[in-house]
Amino acid sequence: MAIIEIKDVAKSFGSFKALHSVDLTISDQEFMVLLGASGCGKTTLLRIIAGLETPSTGEVWIGGRRVDHLPPRERGIAMVFQNYAVFPHLTVFENIAFGLRMKKLPQADVQRRVNRCAELMHIEQLLQRYSGQLSGGQRQRVAVARALAMEPDVILMDEPLSNLDALLRLEMRAELKGVLAESKTTTIYVTHDQVEAMSLADRISVMNGGMIVQAAKPVEVYRNPAARFVGSFIGNPPMNFLPARPAGEGQWQVAGQTLPGPRVKAAEFAVRPEDVQPASSGFALEVRVVEPLGPHTLVTGSLEGHSFRAVLDSNLVPRPGDTLHLAPVPDRIRWFDPETQTALI
Repeated sequence: MAIIEIKDVAKSFGSFKALHSVDLTISDQEFMVLLGASGCGKTTLLRIIAGLETPSTGEVWIGGRRVDHLPPRERGIAMVFQNYAVFPHLTVFENIAFGLRMKKLPQADVQRRVNRCAELMHIEQLLQRYSGQLSGGQRQRVAVARALAMEPDVILMDEPLSNLDALLRLEMRAELKGVLAESKTTTIYVTHDQVEAMSLADRISVMNGGMIVQAAKPVEVYRNPAARFVGSFIGNPPMNFLPARPAGEGQWQVAGQTLPGPRVKAAEFAVRPEDVQPASSGFALEVRVVEPLGPHTLVTGSLEGHSFRAVLDSNLVPRPGDTLHLAPVPDRIRWFDPETQTALI
């Protein structure tokens, strides 16, 4: 059982605090993605779990064993880096076998594990090649196969697909998810790419400013962001936010429309661009930019001086300068506290 428990972990580099008292539990065989912008602390947290950084305070437990005082080789982990780290002087076979040789495993075991992992990653025909004869995608497959060959309790991945082109990333995402599910390994995956996070994760931990803002299933993070930051970071395009003024008990004035909302003193309205639809009345959007994107049309405009985006059916293509009336889908509206920026309902 490779349950990972991160207890009150903080990390400072001099006066800079990279992590603030992070608590997180990752279930056995779970695929957890740490998602956030550069500098949010996600790689620092991964390196602490790996043993490449020492926490300033807190504890790390893997499989019921405290490991934050142990060197990386004693933690039962394997790591896949962004830059592949494939040895150029070794064949693919020997690259995959490298860690097994270091553990002095019998040749029969080495052969079995290398063959199995090469087949999983669809590189069995490349075993006698050197890294200079491989594409970037093939080198990344070798790096993943090398990690899997160690049969670790935990695999840690630090933006492993970021150096690949868009089409290859799409292919590798699908294969990676299937391979790791088959290997039944607990996985922590660091990325700034929300598409990777949404498509791969069992759960996403959204990080900002050295803290975990929300940890939940992808659909929950997308549909019910726990904080304004999550709504603004997840989604392409991100959530729309508009100021709201009280208009009676549980009623709010938003861009000229009266909407039911939370019974609080102050609130901010939010809705995703795909959760508004053309209507005979509603928000009067002054269209500025129209982007036909094939399956849908992205419209950017202004609502009472505030930028607003709408994702519309591809058959509807307004022109810049038009006024487009839009109504939000009632059960997709979200409200946030303007002071704390946390979700209200």
